[in-house]
Amino acid sequence: MQERTNKEWLRDLRGPHREEAIADLRALLVRGLRYSLSQRGHGDINELIEDFVQEALLKILDNLDTFRGESKFITWAQKIAVRVAYSEFRRKRWENISIQDLLPEDSGIDFTPEALRDPDANPEESITQTRIYERVLTLINEELTERQRQALLAVMVGNMPLEEVARRMDTNRNALYKVIYDARKNLKQHLIAEGLTPDRILAAFDGDRR
Repeated sequence: MQERTNKEWLRDLRGPHREEAIADLRALLVRGLRYSLSQRGHGDINELIEDFVQEALLKILDNLDTFRGESKFITWAQKIAVRVAYSEFRRKRWENISIQDLLPEDSGIDFTPEALRDPDANPEESITQTRIYERVLTLINEELTERQRQALLAVMVGNMPLEEVARRMDTNRNALYKVIYDARKNLKQHLIAEGLTPDRILAAFDGDRR
């Protein structure tokens, strides 16, 4: 396999030697991705690597014009392949979990945010925290639209990735941001009306948004 400069990679991937260049790039991506994923403890994923690389190749070839030459071409291409792999791992993690599974009243799981769980709280404080959380959930169920409710709880309580929630709700990331923004704004107004401090409470529902 011949070594190429950045310019040579772009030239060959666009020119008459395209198939040869793609084959070389595929081999480098497979080798790099196998090493990268094994270093991160993903176990035996050899059977998945070819799929990851195929998807990465499509993205790379579609985005050649965005390569600005600030790094080596192979480094840029490998980053795309790693992003593809991790995106697929996240998708597989959630593929057997529905949004309904993440909604508190349907799952039977304690979804109280960590910020509202104080291990040192006395019984009176614990009761207050529980009542606040229950009131917030009541407002979510009664004052938000079903779409706002599902988006807010799936992302901020269930910690489902934005991309996955958007896919399940047949929308895109930007539109989902708008749904969540409107839901928080609506909820904040009702919390203020009830004399509750909305910023701390809503911050407790932010979770780990990946």
